[in-house]
Amino acid sequence: MTHETIAPLDGVRVLELGNYIAAPTAGRLLADFGAEVIKVERPGSGDELRNWRLHKGNTSMLYRTLNRNKKSVVLDLRTEAGKQAVLALVAKSDILLENFRPGTLEKWGLGPEVLNQANPDLIVTRISAFGQTGPLSERPGFAAVAEAYSGFRNLVGDPDRAPVRVGVSIGDSIAGLYAAFGSMMSLYQREARRRSAAGAVPLAERIIDVALNEAMFSMMESLIPDYQAYGVDRQRVGGRMEGIAPSNAYVCKDGASIVVAGNGDSIFQRYMQTIGRPDLAEDPALQTNAGRWASREELDQAIGEWTGQLTAPEALAALEDAGVPAGPIYTAADISTDSQYAARNMIQKFDVSTGEEILPGVGFPGIVPVIGEQSLPIRNLGPDLGENTEEILGGLLHLDAAQIDSASGREEAVRP
Repeated sequence: MTHETIAPLDGVRVLELGNYIAAPTAGRLLADFGAEVIKVERPGSGDELRNWRLHKGNTSMLYRTLNRNKKSVVLDLRTEAGKQAVLALVAKSDILLENFRPGTLEKWGLGPEVLNQANPDLIVTRISAFGQTGPLSERPGFAAVAEAYSGFRNLVGDPDRAPVRVGVSIGDSIAGLYAAFGSMMSLYQREARRRSAAGAVPLAERIIDVALNEAMFSMMESLIPDYQAYGVDRQRVGGRMEGIAPSNAYVCKDGASIVVAGNGDSIFQRYMQTIGRPDLAEDPALQTNAGRWASREELDQAIGEWTGQLTAPEALAALEDAGVPAGPIYTAADISTDSQYAARNMIQKFDVSTGEEILPGVGFPGIVPVIGEQSLPIRNLGPDLGENTEEILGGLLHLDAAQIDSASGREEAVRP
């Protein structure tokens, strides 16, 4: 079996009404594994992500990345023709993805009940800041706000400074993962009931409700149980992990930093021998993780003194020889030339258009998880705006040219 034939979701059609990052991430995951994902974009500007981190032209690398393996169709949902085209696509789809503020689809006359009339088997996956119900449900919010509500932001950064944000839209991305997972669960349920002749899945069970704050909250491990059981309120600890030591980042002689996770009991013994501190390895107070956490400042100082005498490659080589988990802190340049990423086809190169010029051989992140030893090949980058409008509206819905113009807003664009 070749990589080109590995498509577990072949035959699944997804209609993506979302923009920005959350719903498009869910759509990307489904598209990566063979689903046909039709991305609906507004006339003129399309998804706002086309202009995020835009260094040249009219389409960002961020858009090309998050919308790979999809098709782009322009529809004007403000018009009756656009709305009817969406409903016609719904009738031919398995899953609908959206990440608008709650009530937006309903305002457009495309709420779940209407969608259900068009397709009684449709799975409706909805992503919003706080979910479709509850006192905060109608409040708008990006991932930054949801991360703060989840407790996540409170644990990121140094204890003597304000909380910071990680360098990617982690809240949106994790919500997208949950949306894809929820969609596949519902799809499995639907197909299982068909096989057992158990009848259709009720609409309420086909609405997948993903809240950004809850997606991040679910990542918070035992934050709440520890607090409610013991009154423990976790705090920011910088590069460390609460209750685990020694595990941190350390600066080397060449100015580069490395991460060392030497917190296992047996690993700690080898670690301290490697840095020339057998006294710490033998200290009775440091034989358990609790004791090492209590002495974390002393341990980090000793490790930092050792790394400060070596370059990062020298320190990593010594730690590898001792079987102590450690690694460099990679930059984009490091990842671009790394043999492990290359061996698993995790950097895939394309000639890519900015909208003004073609940039040759640009690397894009591969498809995760791996099936068949290497990342599956990316079929296409995020499409140009409306690139597949005629293909979908004409070929799939059999609309004529005038109907396509009406549904996609072209009539308005040319009207004097």
